[in-house]
Amino acid sequence: MALSANPDFSVYELPEEHRELRAAVRALAEDKIAPRAAEIDESGEFPHDVYDALVAGEFHAIHIPQEYGGQGGDALAACLVIEEVARVCASSSLIPAVNKLGTLPLMVAGDDDLLQRYLPQVASGEAMFSYCLSERESGSDSAAMRTTAKADGDGWIINGQKSWITNAGVSDYYTVLAVTDPDAGAKGISAFVVHADDEGVSFGAPERKLGVHGSPTREVLFDHVPIPGGRMVGDPGTGFRTAMTTLDHTRITIGAQALGIAQGALDAAVDYAKEREQFGKPIASFQGIQFMVADMAMKLEAARALVYKAAAMSERCDSDLSFYGAAAKCYASDVAMQVTTDAVQIFGGNGYTRDFPVERYMRDAKITQIYEGTNEIQRLVMARALLRG
Repeated sequence: MALSANPDFSVYELPEEHRELRAAVRALAEDKIAPRAAEIDESGEFPHDVYDALVAGEFHAIHIPQEYGGQGGDALAACLVIEEVARVCASSSLIPAVNKLGTLPLMVAGDDDLLQRYLPQVASGEAMFSYCLSERESGSDSAAMRTTAKADGDGWIINGQKSWITNAGVSDYYTVLAVTDPDAGAKGISAFVVHADDEGVSFGAPERKLGVHGSPTREVLFDHVPIPGGRMVGDPGTGFRTAMTTLDHTRITIGAQALGIAQGALDAAVDYAKEREQFGKPIASFQGIQFMVADMAMKLEAARALVYKAAAMSERCDSDLSFYGAAAKCYASDVAMQVTTDAVQIFGGNGYTRDFPVERYMRDAKITQIYEGTNEIQRLVMARALLRG
């Protein structure tokens, strides 16, 4: 087999427009978000000023297509935004991530009337969108949900609750999965758009969490909530398939968030190692520290390659996206946990205090191994894909 004399290596490099996007998001993150990150973590309040800055930069929902007033950013662009924001503040990176998670079911299965009604509001920054799948008794076993939607004339009545909902109480709209046919299993689940101000909608107390304090997590409660028929997303009984398709795509954004958290921790650890002196010289001069940062960077770059590959596959809707989306989320989040833990170790006693950022990175990293499907579930998804051939 003859090899090309002029091979195209551009596949291994981000296109120029994506490099420019990364630079623009990084500049905004360093200027507007990084100075606020510790305060956001300490106060636990949603950072409305950061949201406004992301809206001004048009980075809050870059995935919205241009025909609905958005930027039309591809899957890789969304990952770059989330990664760069997470590099300084994981809580803030959930703004673009959850806007994508909440609206993608509409983009997967909604009709144009539904898209025209909601996507322009998200694109303009007028509204935020969240995603309601999990319940207290059905986390990994999503098909066992108990929230119901019963037909009522031309509409539906929703009763039940959803748990661990990111940005609950801040978002204006929610994609809600509910059982419409109790005898049909997963094929009896449908998706709906619910408004925060719909009659019968309320929110539980904020969860007291290990990390991502600046992104509120609450229960969403439904007490005989009337929903017009036009707010069903797709056909009756297709909601579970829509939800799983959505996660195939959005798990990659959690991988991107994990990359950003790990990169921020690695950057801090390298800078600290060059400045911190022990035994009369910087700790960066010790081989033990050098091996640690080398391993941290090596794993991070491997995770980045996998996440970016999965993003490209998401854009193409490749048939093996389920495997690669799960792999990207699982591997990147495991790496983030390893890298941030090692960063705390490099900081030593200082790393265990809130005077330095690495303990926050470590706390924030943990959730990336849990939400949008625990990493144990991701391994099941990958194994099943392999065994199906």
